[in-house]
Amino acid sequence: MIKIVEVDKFKEVLFDGMSIMVGGFMTVGTSKLLIDAIVESGVKDLTLYCNDAGYENEGIGRLIASGQCKKLIASHIGLNPQAQQLMNENMMEVILVPQGTLVEQIRAGGSGLGGVLTPTGLGTLVEEGKDIINVDGKDYLLEKPLSADLTILEAYEADSFGNAKLIGTTKNFSPLMALAAKKVAIEVENLRSVIDPNDVSIPGVLVDYVIREDVVNGR
Repeated sequence: MIKIVEVDKFKEVLFDGMSIMVGGFMTVGTSKLLIDAIVESGVKDLTLYCNDAGYENEGIGRLIASGQCKKLIASHIGLNPQAQQLMNENMMEVILVPQGTLVEQIRAGGSGLGGVLTPTGLGTLVEEGKDIINVDGKDYLLEKPLSADLTILEAYEADSFGNAKLIGTTKNFSPLMALAAKKVAIEVENLRSVIDPNDVSIPGVLVDYVIREDVVNGR
């Protein structure tokens, strides 16, 4: 099934109050085109899952700057002063999650698991309101699975069926986020007729929309 679509088709899946997982690490591997499309759509009250808050008005930071993000679940927001200000002024809910815990929660959501047990956060603010489970005399926090309505990613290469190749640090959260959402959209830098199966980071069966950078930019 051919999955290449125009960006306007992607906008049709957006709605107020939806949850979106955003791949990337400090904007590396974050789809600028799909972020721009969400900003242009005007949808609001979004819950965003990302490793971080990007930079001020860059990456996921654009959705924060536009006022569309109601809740952010991330590991750190240290490079986005605006996100810090909004959190401190109670203008945006921010839930900070240890990075390893966050990625495991996403993995659990995509794999149909009931959660993960981890000692990380015991005895800190992280444990507030969470179940503590004892296994063989050792306490663990039960961290519940995370899933979303939509995942947006950037890929170095993809074919028309959605098989995508990621490179470098863009592989960190993206493959697991592709498992944990109802819909997955990928911005692709290079569209290929065939992707070597050994290079596929995200199989096309998980992908719903492929948006070509060259088409959007009119090249």
